[in-house]
Amino acid sequence: MPFLLDHLEEIYATVQTNKLRTLLTGFSVAWGIFMLVLLLASGTGIENGVKNEFRSVASNSIWVRQGFTSKPYRGMPPGRQIEFKQSDYAEVKQTFTDIEHIAARYYLWDSNLVSYRNEHGAFNIIAHHADHRFIEKTILIEGRLVNRLDVDRSRKVVTIGTQVRDQLFKQEPSVGKFITVNGVAFKVIGVHSDDGWEGHLRLLYMPITTARKVFGGRDRIHALMFTIGSATIQQGRSMESSVRRMLAQRHKFAPDDPKALRISNTVEKYQKLMDLFAGIRIFVWVIGLGTIVAGIVGVSNIMMISVKERTREIGVRKALGANPRSIVGLIMSEAVMITSVAGYLGLVVAVAAVELGDRYLPKMALFQRPQIDFRIAVSALVVLVAAGTIAGFVPARRAAGIMPVEALRDE
Repeated sequence: MPFLLDHLEEIYATVQTNKLRTLLTGFSVAWGIFMLVLLLASGTGIENGVKNEFRSVASNSIWVRQGFTSKPYRGMPPGRQIEFKQSDYAEVKQTFTDIEHIAARYYLWDSNLVSYRNEHGAFNIIAHHADHRFIEKTILIEGRLVNRLDVDRSRKVVTIGTQVRDQLFKQEPSVGKFITVNGVAFKVIGVHSDDGWEGHLRLLYMPITTARKVFGGRDRIHALMFTIGSATIQQGRSMESSVRRMLAQRHKFAPDDPKALRISNTVEKYQKLMDLFAGIRIFVWVIGLGTIVAGIVGVSNIMMISVKERTREIGVRKALGANPRSIVGLIMSEAVMITSVAGYLGLVVAVAAVELGDRYLPKMALFQRPQIDFRIAVSALVVLVAAGTIAGFVPARRAAGIMPVEALRDE
């Protein structure tokens, strides 16, 4: 313990002698850690913002929407509209066993008149199958969502968005009540919300079989969507191509017609984004560590100058019996102390900056919840200790090699 206290006193005396030099050296180390942590937290904030865009949609889903042909095919002219039918849904479901969840959609976009007692409003309707909940990731606020029995029995039930509830029911409970949709009574079975598109809050969801029967949709559907479990990008592309070929054969259009179908492959989009963020994290670490290395070089240079200035002192120590190990320990402990203290302060300031920024900066859709992982903080501290050790090693070796006689002659 006395030996440690002597070491600390010597380090303190050296720092006091060269305050400005030590301050500038420490600042370079602190700045490196500050920038590393800030860049990593910013990268996390961007990643969270992009992931949030996928919160309302399953990241392993493929969406298929009908379009218009842009190429002539087997004597048929371009410009034909592709119209999906219930049989398309059934065929895809039966053919592709890798599909995890599948649903079709039938849209009623004509601002349907919806009323409850004296309150009314115009809202859009999406009718779907029961598996829709796993693909759209609808958030249930109260009640329940449309299930398989509702679809199989064509029940007149709906879930309503929070804005529909607020407009029609005000403060009154809505679940279990009956509303009128285009003159037809429907029972409200649930209230839903959504983290993605705000327009979903003004939607009504109902069984697809009910919508087609009640509102004259016959066997029409407007879109298909399904999830494919833990499929890779290659498997997702293969599934997309297979579905395109099947529908091309059923609806008689060129399989390579890019406008006949509008297919959104979130499997590929999500994986590409994750790969992009992995690259960004590596880039951030390279930039941050590069800044830290610049600080290490600065510390090493300062310690070299310090050894040069203390040549006579080191010579006296060795003449009085100090062994090379104690000399090395003195120089390296000084370097470690400077880098550790400066780095810790830089880390604390970075954490404070991230927390204040998250609390007071304007919220943005693509930048949310910048975070500092505990593992990153620990890794940064480990880097600091290693940096201090490396920075002091070369000067310490030089100090240990000083001959007492030559040191005492030094002017």
